[in-house]
Amino acid sequence: MHENKLRRQSMIQIKKRNLVIVIVIAAMLGSMLTFAGITFISGQNVRISKEDYSTYKTIMNRYAKVEALYETLNKYYYKDLDEDKLIEGMCYGLFEGTDDPYTNYMSKEEYENLMIKTTGKLEGIGVTVGANTDGYIVVVSTVKGSPAEKGGIKSGDLIVAVDDVTYKGSQLDLAVANMRGKAGSKVKVTYLRKGKSIEVNLTRASIKLDSVFSETLDNNIGYIYINSFETDTADDFKKELHGLEVKGVDGVVIDLRDNGGGVVESGIQVADLLLDEGVLAYTQGKSQEKTYMNTKEGKTSLPYVLLINGGTASTSEIVAAGIKDNKGGKIVGTTSFGKGVIQSMAPLKEGDAIKITVAQYFSPKGSVIQGIGVKPDYEVELPEDSTADIQLNKAVELLTEK
Repeated sequence: MHENKLRRQSMIQIKKRNLVIVIVIAAMLGSMLTFAGITFISGQNVRISKEDYSTYKTIMNRYAKVEALYETLNKYYYKDLDEDKLIEGMCYGLFEGTDDPYTNYMSKEEYENLMIKTTGKLEGIGVTVGANTDGYIVVVSTVKGSPAEKGGIKSGDLIVAVDDVTYKGSQLDLAVANMRGKAGSKVKVTYLRKGKSIEVNLTRASIKLDSVFSETLDNNIGYIYINSFETDTADDFKKELHGLEVKGVDGVVIDLRDNGGGVVESGIQVADLLLDEGVLAYTQGKSQEKTYMNTKEGKTSLPYVLLINGGTASTSEIVAAGIKDNKGGKIVGTTSFGKGVIQSMAPLKEGDAIKITVAQYFSPKGSVIQGIGVKPDYEVELPEDSTADIQLNKAVELLTEK
């Protein structure tokens, strides 16, 4: 009898209604949290073990305010409420509370839309975008000859709507997905420039990215422009660099201006040709130890100068930061964009998904890239109305000075 009494005491009954916050958390995590001891029984009670009750109480205490707000809203709101919609709203709010535009929750519909529009051929308007600290979607760069460039969109413009649907920085992926679409289809983009709202109607096109271009400038100086880091960029860069070496140029300007990033491994392979063996960068997160990205032997014998600007982002900044800390070459231009974080995206069992920033990049000397960017050795602004590329001229000057 004593044993039966203890067994009964080891199970505690609580109201189903009071489990709402546990259910909310489980929904947000896609049942990553499991409560193995919960057994639903008839009526308004649920039977739960002492261990799980302790977990339940911890969660209830932590989220008591949310539960109180829920009860108040449900009691006083003038119409019946959809609990699923409220829970979805909690999910959005939880992620927006990070103030990180790259960390967000996506509904099932949003995630499916994103997956459909980010697979297959690259068709759209030809922009690379990021999110700034003010919560806006900012244009990092436009692809040469793309609908965006032809339509007048420039680096630094703030995209606020696509087809009259407003987007915030935290909805970056959704905005990108909706700017993409079948070549020949129409899309309206609304953006801000110096506080003025501008609308432009664009026709989407197939976007071809020739990621590497080279030529020989006056004064026997080579020039290589990398507009993005694709899977074949490192091979193309190696080929163009070798061609300039064979021509016997005295130095080379490597242009990463308006390069919004791309495949990190490709950036590392390009850096192999610009730096001695060593550390290019490292990543670290709250639950992740330092992971080093190293360059191999194979550095060119040519002196070089790197060009960067506010459109230089992500992988391009990793390369630039590594070159700066390792003193591989001088850097000319303006401070880079400041996108130096890594995201992990996970679909949840209900079809929705989450994307979380899990780590950030650091330069070899430990400098933070995220939100700060890479500062050039020579700060040279390029006015919009300038007819001469004074940043490029400065790079050539550094390579030809005795």
